Amino acid sequence: MDIYFAILNFTLSGAIGLIGILTLNKVSTPKEVLFALLPLLFALHQFDEGFVWLGMGGHINTRALEIAAGIFIYYAQGLLPFIVPLAIWLIEKESYKRKLLAILTILGFGLAIYTMYGLSTTPTNVSVVNNALHYYNPWTENVYDASIYILTTCGSLMLSRSISIQLFGFLNLVGLTIIFLLRPYGFTSLWCLYAAAISGLLYFYFTERRIKFLQELQQKKEGFSEKLEQELNRLKKTHPKLFSTNF
Repeated sequence: MDIYFAILNFTLSGAIGLIGILTLNKVSTPKEVLFALLPLLFALHQFDEGFVWLGMGGHINTRALEIAAGIFIYYAQGLLPFIVPLAIWLIEKESYKRKLLAILTILGFGLAIYTMYGLSTTPTNVSVVNNALHYYNPWTENVYDASIYILTTCGSLMLSRSISIQLFGFLNLVGLTIIFLLRPYGFTSLWCLYAAAISGLLYFYFTERRIKFLQELQQKKEGFSEKLEQELNRLKKTHPKLFSTNF
């Protein structure tokens, strides 16, 4: 079964990777780069877990398995709670939300440092339980880390002004709750798989932003046309002879 799960990860990685490339092509400002990278990072993350499955089945050597599992757990538990709020903070414009996102980013940075220190000093054990990968590290197995993790990742997404990003955050919150209740031992692996699968929603942020930009442009055009008409009417009243002259 291990080889089939590896193929699943590699296939999902390719599909999400394509969406990630399309998302990157929509970037118009440097502040959007980190946010646009998220689907591609999720794709690479799933590609890496494909090698973890291969290692669990004995298809690659033990050292390669340790490296693949290390990369997976460092990104999933160490980096995500920092880069997600940071990415949203960079693209958010509303001042009060930026302040809240800045707090979550700092909180996520602190959690990232704490978690990565623990992961580097305490070995992580990887096993297969009921066809799910179980990443176990006693350093991160506590309710406090989990609470801050959910707050910084899902919380920052749901603070965004973008409907598509809010939906992504809400679906992640629902997904991780269901996974925790049904398969807590596979929480890290299954939630990252789920998050990667729905990360295509982030592509629609750029479509949403484009629609808003065109609406604002139309409003400016209509406002300009109205002002132009008012000015012409004023000039017509003050200089009627000029309007009767053919140039």
